[in-house]
Amino acid sequence: MLSENMKAIRKSKGLSQQELAVKLNVVRQTISKWEQGLSVPDSDMLVLISEVLETPVSTLLGETVAETETDSIKAIAEKLEVINLQLSQRKIARRKMIHWLLISLCAVIVIAFVVLLHLESPYLEWNYSDPETAVLGVAVHSLEWLFVRVAPIIFIGAIIGIFLTRK
Repeated sequence: MLSENMKAIRKSKGLSQQELAVKLNVVRQTISKWEQGLSVPDSDMLVLISEVLETPVSTLLGETVAETETDSIKAIAEKLEVINLQLSQRKIARRKMIHWLLISLCAVIVIAFVVLLHLESPYLEWNYSDPETAVLGVAVHSLEWLFVRVAPIIFIGAIIGIFLTRK
């Protein structure tokens, strides 16, 4: 009964065995065995098949169940409630992650400033007569100059972000 119903429903949905197999993360031969009645899917897979084919498990198994309008609305409402809860949990988790990333960014900027103040630009004392040393010195000085100019702006933006992402 399952094999015939599964094949008929799959065909009515316009799916090939390969397309159904991809949606279920199994190989096409598994679908073929199920439809020929050579093997039977386990209960978890049966639920997944019913979701993919948008058909109740009872219909797959051969039982005809007349679902009332209120039951289907209630089921849809319950599913929407679960989806909304999951979305809100993801939003909260994402906000917390961004909050802590911004705090970490502020800490890194402060540490970098402390290190730069402590080092007092040692490249200024290098011998620039060697071209490679001169290029390296200019590169280091450029990075330091850029950091000192851009880091405060990023720091202020991160502080604002921290306040916006708190509870």
